[in-house]
Formats: sequence, C-alpha cells, structure tokens
Amino acid sequence: MGSAGVQEDGNGNGDGVSEITLETKTKYTMVTSVPVEDDEVLQNKKHQAKKYVFACAVFASLNSVLLGYDVGVMSGAIIFIQEDLKISDVQQEVLVGILSIISLLGSLAGGRTSDAIGRKWTIGLAVVIFQTGGAVMALAPSFNVLMIGRLVAGVGIGFGVMIAPVYIAEISPAIARGSLTSFPEIFINFGILLGYISNYAFSRLPAHINWRIMLGVGLLPSVVIALALFVIPESPRWLVVQNRIEEARVVLLKITESDKEAEEKLQEILLAAGSVNTDKYESKAVWKEILCPTPPVRRMLIAGCGIQCFQQITGIDATVYYSPTIFKNAGITGNSELLAATVAVGFTKTLFILIAIFLIDKLGRKPLLYASTIGMTISLFSLSLSLALLSHAKIGIALAILAVCGNVASFSVGLGPICWVLSSEIFPLRLRAQASALGAVGSRVSSGAISMSFLSVSHKITVAGTFFVFGVISCCAVVFVRYSVPETRGKTLEEIEVLFKDEDNLQENEVEMGDVERLVQKS
Repeated sequence: MGSAGVQEDGNGNGDGVSEITLETKTKYTMVTSVPVEDDEVLQNKKHQAKKYVFACAVFASLNSVLLGYDVGVMSGAIIFIQEDLKISDVQQEVLVGILSIISLLGSLAGGRTSDAIGRKWTIGLAVVIFQTGGAVMALAPSFNVLMIGRLVAGVGIGFGVMIAPVYIAEISPAIARGSLTSFPEIFINFGILLGYISNYAFSRLPAHINWRIMLGVGLLPSVVIALALFVIPESPRWLVVQNRIEEARVVLLKITESDKEAEEKLQEILLAAGSVNTDKYESKAVWKEILCPTPPVRRMLIAGCGIQCFQQITGIDATVYYSPTIFKNAGITGNSELLAATVAVGFTKTLFILIAIFLIDKLGRKPLLYASTIGMTISLFSLSLSLALLSHAKIGIALAILAVCGNVASFSVGLGPICWVLSSEIFPLRLRAQASALGAVGSRVSSGAISMSFLSVSHKITVAGTFFVFGVISCCAVVFVRYSVPETRGKTLEEIEVLFKDEDNLQENEVEMGDVERLVQKS
C-alpha cells in the first residue's frame, strides 16, 4: 500500500486538503475547501442522490433479466425443442447446462475487461454478445447451430453476471449497498418469471415455431440496456484508478448526499487506490496475489468463492431448469399443467426476492443466510420424501409443489441475493474485479455441472434421491455460513477490507442464531 502525505492549510490544520501524494507516479489533487450547504439544499441533494443511485442500480441490473429469462424459458422450451429437433436426453442436458459452463469464459474475461474499458462499457459488451447468441438460437435450423448460439450467449451472460454487482457496489452508499447490490438477483428472478410466463403463453403454438418465439422474446431487454448506457455513469472507483480524478468527483457529487461527503469519499478511494495505480499494479500482480494469497485475502476468497459455489451446488438451477420434470415425477400430466405449475414457482421466487431487498440492510446478511440455508434444507428433504413416498397421490403432488416453492422462496430470501452482495463487497479495490470474476466462475461451473448431470444422476438414483443429496449439501451450507461468512452490514468497502485482516474480527462480527428467531418472528 502506498503512503499518503497530507499538506496542512495556511492556518496549520489539516481540514483543507490541498494535495494527496501516493507512492506512485501520479499526484491526485483535491479541492481546498468544501462550501457549506443549507438544510434545504442538503435535503434536496439527498433525495436526488438516492433517486440517481437507484436508477443506476436498476439499469445496471437489466443484464440479469437476460440470464433469468434464459433459465426460465429453457425449462419449457426444451420440451418443444426435443419434440422438434428430436434430441436425446444427453443432448438436452448439454444444451441446458453448457450456457453456465461457457459463461465462465465471460466471467474470467470480465474482470480484466472491466479494469481495461470500465465497468459501464463491460455491461454494454455483455449485451452485444448475448444478443448475437440469442438471435442465432431463435433462428437455428438444427441442434448444432442452436448449440453455437448457446455458446455465444453464454459468454455474454458470463460478462453480465460478473460486472453488475461490482458496478453497483462501487456506486452505492454503505447503508443501502446490500439492497442495491441485490438488484441483479431481483432481475434474474423477474427474468425467470417472464420465461415461465412466455412458456405458458406460447405453448399452444406448433412445436417448430413456439420455442423459437420463446427464445426470441428474450432479446427485447437488450434494447433497454443499450439505451441505459447513455444514462448511467462510470464507477468513480474505476475512474480514480485510471487517474481521471475530476470525472470521479463529478460522479461522486451525483451519488452522495452532500459535497462534503463526496470529498471525504474521494479521499477514501484515493487512499485505497494507492496499490492499484495502473503504472505499478498490473494484472499479473493481481493474479499472483489471488493464487498465492495472504491470510486476509485467503479468508476473502474462501468466503466469496465458497458462497458462490454453495449457491449452485444446493441445486437451485436443477429446480428451476427441470421443474417440469420434477412435477411430472410427482404425478402432474400434460404440458400446459406442468408449465402452469412452473409459473407458480416463478411468482414465489420473485416475491421472496423482493422481501429480501427490504430486510438485507435492516437485519444484516447472516440472519438471512441462516434462515435461507435452513429453509432450503427442510424444503429439499421434504421434496425428496414426497417424491419417494407419495408420488402420483394428490397429497404428494401438493407437497411437491409446496416443497419446490419453499425451496425457491428460501433461496431467494437469502442465499440468492446475498451471494452476489458478499462477492462484490468483501474484496479490496485492487482485487475486486478479478476476484469477483473468479467467484462468478465458481458459480457458473457449479451451475453447469448440476444442470448437465441432473437427468443422468436422476436416472441412476431417482429424482427423490438426487434432491436428498441436495438437502445434505444444504446442511453443509449452514455450517459454512456459521464459520466463514462475516457480517458486513453498514460497513464501507474500505472497512470490510480491514475486517478480514484479523481472523478474530470475523468471530467478533459473528451473528448469533437467535437473530434468526427474531427474523422468523418479524416475518
């Protein structure tokens, strides 16, 4: 880390900072004074800043609609693709799961790309790539061409899921960062719901047309995202790293509640950026620190990458992608009835993610993670038992639907959104983009492995047995949250970095399980 020399003003005090010099080739010049603002102006500015940051978070999260829509729509479209293109079960698994696997390329490239061209334009690049792949899929005359489009779309999704949480975390105030950084997960859920509705709406069209329309509708959000790029600003932290200090100041003045806060925040970022200066801290050094981490960075990587993997290996994508298969196994017959049941799942998932947004900065990350992982464990075991013992009975069908809805509700209230919040806020500025990309890779690989093996594993140990395994993994997730995930509510990104420097700090910030009881009572 570079040291900073603060020059005192003419009166001998340090309030008016005229210059901060870091141990780099760059000098960062600060304004010498901050004008005093009256209460009315401050209140107006506070209101405007909140609206502006909210709008930026919404626009940056629109990329996630593309991923959610693809997940939701493919669960139904695959039924008609199989009928139209005559694909096998193995081809079906590959088609569904390959998007998650290939998206790791986008996630890996996303870190370095966002450091090079900025967070904002990386979002734009993700849209262009996904739109290209989506168009190829909708027009595909064969399975091979469909796979090519799926591969291209996967790269775009990899860029999108990695960059949106990072961008939002870097423009959000600490007090609302949890809620705002959860927006991508909200939009993923909204996209899944739209995908389910699209499946149901177009399911009665001929099989050689309906799945193409289902996939083609997913291109519409890209137009809105393209327009949004002309509204949202670049991340002020990235601008500082690029030595574009005045541009960073302009952005901070828009997203903070007062001019004084903007200058204080700029000073914090300048100090944090000391070891990230582009003249001294190159990509090789970043990856060296990630691959040969110090104890604090190791703890960050375990928490960030671990929570990303648990998000997927507990089987959420299998539940969403293959919900028609689950309900068919429970005893529901007919494509329309199957797709109607998935719409109920989509509504449940979307409703509970909205609940999470209101609670994440009030109750904290860990109480919600405890409630989420415990709820998922109960739901997964219940689903396993209903499929094993009550299959094709009315009560079994009802219990299966209830268990699936309970699983996605529990996921959406905690593990779903908080995974992305943590992975975007716990890493220091110099590592944030690359480490977040690594976490996203873990998430995508886990998702792909589950999606591409679910049908094969289910044939070996039954669908009930597969969800029993997911229940056991969910139990492990509860233990992981207890020992490896700190509470970060209300802390600035710079304060969170300090939190990981001492393992005892993680224990001091531990949340007791009693908080979960208070959460349940509040609900």
